[in-house]
Amino acid sequence: MQALNNFIAHYNYVITIFLMITGLYIMVARSNMVKKLIGLSIFQTSVYLLYLEPGKILGGTPPIIDKAFTVYSNPLPHVLILTAIVVGVATLALGLALVVRINEAYGSIEEDEIFKKDREQ
Repeated sequence: MQALNNFIAHYNYVITIFLMITGLYIMVARSNMVKKLIGLSIFQTSVYLLYLEPGKILGGTPPIIDKAFTVYSNPLPHVLILTAIVVGVATLALGLALVVRINEAYGSIEEDEIFKKDREQ
């Protein structure tokens, strides 16, 4: 019963770990480069969630100093995640541009076919 209560109390971490494992599996198991980028995006999203979950403190207020408040929420995780989202979007855009260029050069976005064509040359 205690294990079930712990699971229910920390369901958000379970979802985050599930997303992390799913994204990592997609990146490793698939040979299609677009699917790899989707897996990377899922993995990045799970990392965002992992950072944001402890950032909110129940009963906490925004960090505006006032004598009426004693518990504040930490704004640093939110700021870091905004930066990470921008970097993630730029990474995804660069990855998609590289996939388009690879498709133009090799006629495929499957890793196996690209490696096969490289060995033939």
